[in-house]
Amino acid sequence: MTEPPRPPGDGNPSDPTAPLNPYSGNDPASGSNPPPTHGSPQPPTYGSPPPSSGAGGYAPPPTSGAGGYVPPSSDAGSYAPPGYGAPLGQGTYGAQPTGFTTTDEKTWALIAHFGGILVGFIAPLVALLVKGSESLAVRAHAVEALNFQITWGIATVAASVIAVCSFGLLFFLPMLTWLVVIVFSILAGLKANEGELYRYPMTWRLVK
Repeated sequence: MTEPPRPPGDGNPSDPTAPLNPYSGNDPASGSNPPPTHGSPQPPTYGSPPPSSGAGGYAPPPTSGAGGYVPPSSDAGSYAPPGYGAPLGQGTYGAQPTGFTTTDEKTWALIAHFGGILVGFIAPLVALLVKGSESLAVRAHAVEALNFQITWGIATVAASVIAVCSFGLLFFLPMLTWLVVIVFSILAGLKANEGELYRYPMTWRLVK
C-alpha cells in the first residue's frame, strides 16, 4: 500500500520543494524558544561574570579604598582663610604686621626699643619719622616704643619733682622710673629681635 502524496511544506524532509521551517522542532507548547536571528545580542548566562571594561559600556568600580570609595587627596580642595594658624602679629586679622623683610627694618626696630634707654622718646620718634612710612613693621615697633617712652618720661619728670619737693627724701623715685624703662625696653628689644611685637605694660598710648 503506497503513501499518498503530502502537500508542500508539510515537513517532509525528502521533499526538495518543501520550504524550510525555521521553527521546526521547537514547539511553543513545550517551552522552547526559537533560535536567535543572526546579529542579535546574546543574553548573559546566569552565573557568568560581568563583562570587562569596554564591553557594553560597563566599567568595574574603583578598587582603592573600603567599599570602592576613593578618598580625596590631602591637598585637593583644602582651604584655609588668610592668617589662619599664623602667630599673633604676623598677618592675622586685627594685628599689626611685625615681620621683618630686611635686616634694615630689624635694625630700626631695635633702635626704637634699645635707644629709648639712652635718649628716651627721641629714638623711637626718629625711627618712626625715617622708616615708618616705608615699613609697617618698623612703624608698629616705633609707635609702641614711643608711647612707652612718653608715658614713662612724664613719670620720670613727676618723680623728679616729688624728690625735690621732699628735700631729697624720695630721691630714689626717678631711679625707679628709669629702672622700669631699662627693663621693659630690653624685653621689647629681645622680642623685636625674634620678629615679634612687644606690648609695653603701664603705657598711655597717645600715638596711633
